[in-house]
Amino acid sequence: MDRKIVVWAVLTVVALLVTACARPADADAPPRADVGGPTATPSAADRAPNASGTPASSVAPDTSVAAARTAAAYRRWGLKPFPAPPAPPAVKAVRRAAGAPVPVISEIPTEEKIVFITLDDGAEKDPEFVAMMRDLGVPVTMFLTDAAIRDDYRYFTPLAALGNGVANHTLSHPDLRTLGREAQRREICGQQTRLARRYGTTPRLFRPPYGNWNEDTRAAAGTCGVDAIVLWRESMQIENMRYQHADRRLRPGDIILAHFRGPAELKGTSMTRMTANLLRHIQEQGFTVARLEDYV
Repeated sequence: MDRKIVVWAVLTVVALLVTACARPADADAPPRADVGGPTATPSAADRAPNASGTPASSVAPDTSVAAARTAAAYRRWGLKPFPAPPAPPAVKAVRRAAGAPVPVISEIPTEEKIVFITLDDGAEKDPEFVAMMRDLGVPVTMFLTDAAIRDDYRYFTPLAALGNGVANHTLSHPDLRTLGREAQRREICGQQTRLARRYGTTPRLFRPPYGNWNEDTRAAAGTCGVDAIVLWRESMQIENMRYQHADRRLRPGDIILAHFRGPAELKGTSMTRMTANLLRHIQEQGFTVARLEDYV
């Protein structure tokens, strides 16, 4: 009997030793937060929310990387990044009331230091300009004439895909004041149809060639689904802008006219260089660029 007791005691001790060896030494300790590891505990600074209410650790790296990429993209074109434009208004600043004539605008009513860039015709199709717009992310509205773009409709597809507006500048670029109402309607409505077919959206904005229009133009545009006839306050040349304001300065909400033009029309200057000059003028006067379609 004593021998059995001794054997039982020895077996009990061995079992206890095996159990102790199999148990992790720190089983009762809290999980360890290894620095930089997947279970790392965020610091108080990381847990503190930023101005948007999001923890800083979740946005700071992405924000800094995005800012660095933006700065590098702008440097490629000899420019500095623009500040972000303000949020678009909840109600568009320019609206066409039901049954009312199409409004004719040269600026947007706003107190914000924003301006709007528009590009006419579409004759120049510089691939570098597409790359520039992709790099900079500056919004523009393209008033396209079918006679100028029909040799390469596809050129404008990536520009539209970036969010730039596609707008109407007639089929053949006539002086509309020399045409009757029905002829004007064919020019405007015909281009509405072609642009919708090519780019998937019917334009809401229209610019008459040379800025020439009359009441027949307003009536014709109204039958084609146009929400506004868009003129301008400044026009970009090669190095400088022409101003309508006597003080030769930009004002909040101004619409700026430029063109798809190349070295033949710009005395050897490329469209990208002209655009860079335009952006510098805007920036030097303390303005940023907003999207026209967000306000009309």
